Amino acid sequence: MKLIFERSVPGRGQDIFPACDVDISLPDVPMRGSAPHLPEVSESEMGRHYTALAKEAHGVNDGFYPLGSCTMKHNPKLDDAVASLKGFTDIHPLQPVDTVKGCTEVMDTLESYLCEITGMDHMTFQPAAGSQGEFTGLLLIKAYLHDKGLFDKNEILIPDSAHGTNPASAAMAGFKVVVVKSDDHGSIDMDDFRSKIGDKTAGLMLTNPNTVGVFDENIFEITRLVHEAGGLCYYDGANLNAVIGLVRPGDIGFDVIHLNLHKTFSTPHGGGGPGSGPCGCKDFLGQFLPGLTVKDGKYVRAEKSIGNVTGFYGNFLISLRALVYLTYIGGDGVPELARNAVLNANYMMEKLKDLYPMAYDRTCMHEFVMSLEKFHKENNVSALDVAKALLDFGIHPPTMYFPLIVSEALMVEPTETESRETLDEAIAAFRQIYDSIISSPESVSASPVTTPIRRLDEVKAAREPVLKFEFK
Repeated sequence: MKLIFERSVPGRGQDIFPACDVDISLPDVPMRGSAPHLPEVSESEMGRHYTALAKEAHGVNDGFYPLGSCTMKHNPKLDDAVASLKGFTDIHPLQPVDTVKGCTEVMDTLESYLCEITGMDHMTFQPAAGSQGEFTGLLLIKAYLHDKGLFDKNEILIPDSAHGTNPASAAMAGFKVVVVKSDDHGSIDMDDFRSKIGDKTAGLMLTNPNTVGVFDENIFEITRLVHEAGGLCYYDGANLNAVIGLVRPGDIGFDVIHLNLHKTFSTPHGGGGPGSGPCGCKDFLGQFLPGLTVKDGKYVRAEKSIGNVTGFYGNFLISLRALVYLTYIGGDGVPELARNAVLNANYMMEKLKDLYPMAYDRTCMHEFVMSLEKFHKENNVSALDVAKALLDFGIHPPTMYFPLIVSEALMVEPTETESRETLDEAIAAFRQIYDSIISSPESVSASPVTTPIRRLDEVKAAREPVLKFEFK
């Protein structure tokens, strides 16, 4: 397919604005010396181009999207309908608070709901992504420790199964990362954990259930040991979908948390944003929260605030969508979605584990991880090959090669919004691919065969990236 720039023909632009009929006087400031290279195409050509691109994309509205650790669930269209109301869109963050009472009530109400769900006392909506929520939470921990004069506490314990953003966020916040090993069951190795807790321990970052889909049964002992060492416990809410309404992080020892509204709370996911990673905390950390928070319809800044992490109040319309979602499913629907997410994941795993080796032979939570190392060694078929083969069935591949502790990993998360019929179709596709792995492995390695682009030269793309269009 041609790029929109390659379709451009000089003089074929659209006359959107009339010619200026007054003298133009611009200040003497640096400005570009030539007009930007914008594509010149007709409206019909532009429409066809982007429609064709849309047809080649794959989202949750197109088909099954079991991308592990991403919770690609259905986004109710009611969310978008409410978020399109002019009372929410035609506003400005600098308006007087009295003129946006409805918006402040949205944030106030959502904060109360999320605090009830997580067991936290405060919530800030400033972070615009999960990773930024992590960073904010770590800054809260740092501010708390420094406020007490505990400057030597500079180590954050992080399991080797963690999301890559965890160590990155800790490093950005100025902490030293101490990696904790996983045991043979996918949980934290308690002996290794105990050996690495010390006087310098500032805290722990933990996802529970973790990235191999396992809920760590030692969680109470883990958080107790961190607290006894004078550290704080941070909960990565990336996998909250498995336990929401059933387990509150604040009740199992966590002091600070971030949530992914664009995952668990069914706001638009993908396409580079917008995201939302609100950060919640216990009351003793509330004095350090960033930016302004809404209390009883008024803007309030925390006494010892760490400052802003984004402008104004985060991605407000994403927060609004999350509130609509929670209102839509109701209090009884919150734990029900978690049960169904776990049910769907275990249903798929049970239907596949006779053919595909599982990384851990135990009941999973919201996702499960396969290890295709055996196929790679015996049949020369990799996890990448299986992922590519799924494209020919109209299925978006699972997450590949993560977590890093599992060789040839495929991480599958079906989410609660998929029907049994959809799961059965996906299971049939996996089983058909397995038959091909055994009978004709070369056909799997040649996949996909039905997509417009089959396999990219990934090495060349990494070493010789073309990041912009070169005009002739």
